[in-house]
This record gives sequence, C-alpha cells and structure tokens, in this order.
Amino acid sequence: MGHHGWRGNPPGTEREARRRIVDAATACIDRVGLAKTSLSDVAAEAGVTRQTVYRYFPSLADILSAVALDRVEEFAGRMERHLATFADPAEVAVESVVFGVRAVPDEPYLGLLLKAGEADVFTVAVTSAQSFALGARILRNVPVDWASVGVTTDEDFEGLAEMLMRLFLSFLQYPSTPAHTDERLRSMVRRWIGPALAARP
Repeated sequence: MGHHGWRGNPPGTEREARRRIVDAATACIDRVGLAKTSLSDVAAEAGVTRQTVYRYFPSLADILSAVALDRVEEFAGRMERHLATFADPAEVAVESVVFGVRAVPDEPYLGLLLKAGEADVFTVAVTSAQSFALGARILRNVPVDWASVGVTTDEDFEGLAEMLMRLFLSFLQYPSTPAHTDERLRSMVRRWIGPALAARP
C-alpha cells in the first residue's frame, strides 16, 4: 500500500489505516481535549505524516466525524435502554427527541462536531441513511406495541426515525430563547407528534 511510518508497523488495509487514525485522534482528544487537538497531533500520534492522514481524511472535521460515529453504538445502547422504560409508542417518540436534545451535547465524542463548530458536518452525519437505519433499529428494539399504532414495516420504522431525528436536530441546533425546559419540550412533541402515534381503532 506504499505506507510510510506507522511506527514500523504499516496497516494491511485501508480500513485498518482509517481505524488507526481514528484511534489516534481519540487518544489526542482524551489527552489534551478537542480544542488543542490538531491534524498534526493526530498524525504524530499515529506515527505518520500529515500527507498520509490527508490520504484517508480530507480534514480534521472528517476525522472528528469518524470519531463521533465510532461511538454511536454506545450512545444508541444507552438511548435504547432509556426508551425501554416507557410502555407507550407515543411516549417513546417523545422521549427519543428529549433524550437526543439533552444527551448529545454532553457526549464526550458524539458532541464533538457541535463543540468544534462543525454543525454542517454534524447535520450530514445525523441525516445520513446510516443514522436513520440506526434510529429505526433502536425504535424496533423498544418493547412497545408498534403494530397498534400502524408502525409495522421497515419503511415505517425508518420514516418515523427520520422524522424524530430531524426534529431533535432542529431543537438541538436552533434552540428556543429562552431554552425550553424538558417538560416544555415533552409537551410540544407530545402535542404534535402524539396524535400520529395514537392506537388505531
């Protein structure tokens, strides 16, 4: 693959190379924080040149996006466990929005892009087909009677996940002034989303 550096142990595949760069970026962020992490730091941590890093990631923002997405599964697991404590499909939908709005900014990795001022990159990541599929999987795994509200197919779950994710993204990136309390946010989402998830007669 024509690799140089890598501390004398070049990766065997492009996927492994990307993995090592993401791991190096994570190590830098853990050590000195996001604000002090540069692309040069990541390259030094991985044992390669900046040019090598650019071969796999066009910018630091792309690396941060990869670091954030690398931790999505952990976040998804916590969200799923939280949503599993609700017995009603409409309440699951409401809580998914509130959880996303409140939890993402404080996530050590998932909130990186927002903190770095990379809102556009964050938006692209959250509104990707991969993210919608993950959201659909979370909803599907929550033990509520989705069929009773007409949510039965993969298309249904992915459509609902997309709507909820776009909603939480909007609240997250364009917060109200003054900011909504959790109860106010719940009330709004329940009022306008809840009827769409009412039990079918």
